[in-house]
Amino acid sequence: MLLQIKAFQGSYMKSSVTQIERRFDIPSSLIGFIDGSFEIGNLFVIAFVSYFGAKLHRPRLIGAGCLIMAMGSFITAAPHFFQGPYKYETTISHLSASNGTESILPCLANGSLAHDNEIPKVEIQAECEKAASSSLWLYVFLGNMLRGVGETPVMPLGLSYLDDFSREENTALYMALIQTLGILGPMFGFMLGSFCAKLYVDIGAVDLDTITINHKDTRWVGAWWLGFLLTGGVMLLAGIPFWFFPKSLPKQGETETDKKSNILEGDQDRFIPDNNKHSTAPNKPATVSMAALAKDFLPSLKKLFSNTIYLLIVCTGFIQVSGFIGMITFMPKFMEQIYGQSASRAIFLIGIMTLPAVALGIITGGFIMKKFKLNVLGATKLCIGASLLAFSSLVIQYFLQCDNSQVAGLTVSYQGAPQVSYQQNTLISPCNMGCSCSVKHWDPICASNGLTYASPCLAGCQTSTGDGKDMAFHNCTCIGESPLPFANMSAVLGQCPRKSDCDYMFKFYMAVTVIGAFFSSCGATPGYIILLRSINPELKSLALGIYILIVRTLGGIPPPIYFGALIDRTCLKWGTKQCGGRGACRFYDSGAFRNSFLGLIYGLYSLSYVLWGVLYNRLSHREKKLALKNQLKAPEQDGNGVSSGNRNVSLAFVKCSENPDQETII
Repeated sequence: MLLQIKAFQGSYMKSSVTQIERRFDIPSSLIGFIDGSFEIGNLFVIAFVSYFGAKLHRPRLIGAGCLIMAMGSFITAAPHFFQGPYKYETTISHLSASNGTESILPCLANGSLAHDNEIPKVEIQAECEKAASSSLWLYVFLGNMLRGVGETPVMPLGLSYLDDFSREENTALYMALIQTLGILGPMFGFMLGSFCAKLYVDIGAVDLDTITINHKDTRWVGAWWLGFLLTGGVMLLAGIPFWFFPKSLPKQGETETDKKSNILEGDQDRFIPDNNKHSTAPNKPATVSMAALAKDFLPSLKKLFSNTIYLLIVCTGFIQVSGFIGMITFMPKFMEQIYGQSASRAIFLIGIMTLPAVALGIITGGFIMKKFKLNVLGATKLCIGASLLAFSSLVIQYFLQCDNSQVAGLTVSYQGAPQVSYQQNTLISPCNMGCSCSVKHWDPICASNGLTYASPCLAGCQTSTGDGKDMAFHNCTCIGESPLPFANMSAVLGQCPRKSDCDYMFKFYMAVTVIGAFFSSCGATPGYIILLRSINPELKSLALGIYILIVRTLGGIPPPIYFGALIDRTCLKWGTKQCGGRGACRFYDSGAFRNSFLGLIYGLYSLSYVLWGVLYNRLSHREKKLALKNQLKAPEQDGNGVSSGNRNVSLAFVKCSENPDQETII
């Protein structure tokens, strides 16, 4: 249940990235940095929590983490209550007319519109200091970082707690079941994100009839703050039971005779892990001081990093996670810009279609592990095969493309000829040159000729009728100058819809994405098994913690930043803040966006397959050595009886501690 709620909270943050970016008028690179603050929180404490937490009361540490995560969600939502009403950029708010009569001219020949939109320098400085986007996004950063701190004990301590007290042959299936049930959390998180994205950010505080944009507009900001209040409350309740869990549990299927035997063995064999001692003798008080634990920390860390197989697993993991984090962070924006989907619909489809495929893939991977009783080498083959199939689906996505949305002056000329321009001066044409239009603002209108114009003024519209979302513009001179067929010289608010074939292409894209998600998740459980079975038992919690630390640090913090920076380079039209600075991007070059986004993912995954090959070679070499060693020891064990067998087991433990690359023998 906790993993579900943790994932519920984290997925809602991912689904709100676009809304937060627009609310604070920040570029994609900065929103990527904010999104990476979760991993920064992990970085601060995960190594110590994973090591010391394994010796302390693990359930209570998890309960404390839940409390911190709840506080982080509340802090993330706090800026909404300090901000004033959201004011989206527009040049037509004063053009509204009552009773459907004609209003003043959108296209002003005297240039007053351009001057009205210019703010004096003194006022710019004063308003920038008051603008919410100038500093309040720091609360979102801090709250997300606190969530990362609180989440730290959950995975390393929770998984080691499970592995210590379950049978070895059942661990893979249990992990698969937990991860599968945990997928319900992201499903609900993305569905909540979709719901909140359709609600206006200031719902209940403004008259929605006066809003001239809808949830499909790139200036629309949903009620992003509402979901953080809800997820924080749920997390607060979820942490309560963990304060009452016992410190240790009996080993699954263990009898009283086994317990006594294990206790005696624990007194004689120093190689038995501490966690197993706890499980076999729960009534025996632990007398380990924090000073002793701290003294043993660096030697344990050195032993862990001397395991080359472990290092290869870590490097492979963080590279693949880098590609995944970058992809999932900006996937809603990719679907919005490439296929013309609204942010709310993109988020909803990710939650309702992709995540069930992930759940099915996880349980399938765990079932295959249990059904065929795969060893470490078999689990590696399963991981590589599943990842390659998922990569094939990503390659297919490149060819499922749609043409750029036709925006006059940006992706097509005013005469309808294709031309992509990153220069703002191309928005000016002879048909609107006498209007003295501002080229800074984004107020898209859809004309009857199928072209989108950046504003009514840039379309050369002479009059407007209606009010709010029903406003229409007439006598637009630029429409008449276009050679494209048109019904009249009128236009309505909003961008023109994409061509019908783009909808079909999007359906194929979603199908391929769902298939790729299934294959990719098939390798999740085998990946954890490879990690757990390649390290010494006493280093299990520390190894998991360091693995999560490195993967989340290198694979979680930088990718959203450099993915976002690369995406920013494909922006064709930047928004404008109230204080005059550059805001969030409103419109991208979809071709360049696709090439940059998918190209970076392809590069990262390709590098990971090189490391997978090296890892498989090392594991294969180790398996051959172990098989040969077992063959040599078999006659000696048969001839000398039980005592010789015990000697060989002890020898195996000694060799394992001296050479961490060898597989642990329990």
